[in-house]
Amino acid sequence: MVRAIVGIVLPLLIAIASKGSSSPLAGKEVWDYVDVRDGAHMFWWLYYADNPSVKYQQLPLVMWLQGGPGGSGSGFGNFGEIGPLNTDLQARKSSWVKAASVLFVDNPVGTGFSYTERPDCYATDVDTVASDMLVLLKRFFAKVDEFQSIPFYIFSESYGGKMAAAISLQLIKAVAQGDVKCSFAGVALGDSWISPVDSVMTWGPYLYATSLLDDRGLKEVSGAAEAVKDAVEQKQFQKATELWSVAETVVEQNTNGVNFYNILSQEPPDHAASSAGRNFISLQARRHVHPLQRQTLSELMNGAIREKLGIIPDNVTWGGQAEEVFSYMAGDFMRPVVNIVDELLAAGVNVSVYNGQLDLIVDTLGQELWVQKLQWAGLPGFNKLRWTALDDPTSPGVTGAFVKSFKNFAFYWILKAGHMIPSDQGAMALQMMKMITKQV
Repeated sequence: MVRAIVGIVLPLLIAIASKGSSSPLAGKEVWDYVDVRDGAHMFWWLYYADNPSVKYQQLPLVMWLQGGPGGSGSGFGNFGEIGPLNTDLQARKSSWVKAASVLFVDNPVGTGFSYTERPDCYATDVDTVASDMLVLLKRFFAKVDEFQSIPFYIFSESYGGKMAAAISLQLIKAVAQGDVKCSFAGVALGDSWISPVDSVMTWGPYLYATSLLDDRGLKEVSGAAEAVKDAVEQKQFQKATELWSVAETVVEQNTNGVNFYNILSQEPPDHAASSAGRNFISLQARRHVHPLQRQTLSELMNGAIREKLGIIPDNVTWGGQAEEVFSYMAGDFMRPVVNIVDELLAAGVNVSVYNGQLDLIVDTLGQELWVQKLQWAGLPGFNKLRWTALDDPTSPGVTGAFVKSFKNFAFYWILKAGHMIPSDQGAMALQMMKMITKQV
């Protein structure tokens, strides 16, 4: 498909179908499908930057990639984290659209409003995910060509970070060859699944240090993690994914069901599923994709938003293929991509890592471990630096984050935030985005 639809950001449900109506937000939008392969259709949705003081041409373009794999950027990332409206269709004070044009893409194919026509159309590894995205970006920048000269950044969360790294590496090559016309300026990896085994191996120490495990629990969690590590070292990645699911079950049993996304959150997990008699891959999809598709968001996306967009095929349900997306990627899920980050840094790409203090699934301890595995020539200089404290924008004088930056690499430690940093600390996340995109 090559149809592009233009609409207005609307703050009220009653107005959402009135695409031409005026609005206090008055934000321009464009959305469309791209056929990235035969039978594979990817959906994108662009919000032009909406800042009363600055024209959108003077602000960067940010593409947001959700995790899972199978989590929808057009849904959760948009209405749950950084878009102009929240799930109640009220204006979000910390929306990134205030400081950038934001492009949401439902990827891999089968995620959100993206869909496949056949089972063989699903992506099974990040190389295919990246190739599909390159097709989309080539078409996107050709269609919305005013963005070709605007600094373009890729921001990501969770498994989206693994995809973002692979996409960035293919993108710099495509730009150099003239296949994609854009001004790629950097990639930001948020609570990202770059080295899965480093995350898993630090679950026990992190939970123990925060009084969520006792000695016996630490021993059991560490034992389950060692089994995952052994499988990864033997390059048995499908087995490692299954053992990762076992390790999470051991964590749940020893912590009375800790929330993997925010260890201080008392909200019960949405999956609430026992592993008994369940396929481990299916169980993980329920644990880590279904929470991104809660009933209220699903009803919104398959109701008013679907009607607003006007191009969603009748046989496509938002999120309907998410579990299949996760399952088809299971063999690649535990494979690390630290080497890709190294290649990006060596190529001079600006790389930022940011992580939430309260995140368990991708805890900061694990992130710091894989960073120390980098072969990047600048790592010794980075290690010598002291971090800088950043004020919480909502509480001047109160530390909201720390940052350390050296040459083309930066690391942000975001305090009082879990896995979904913009949801937990929206103002701090917005401030960080401005720093990464060189607005402050």
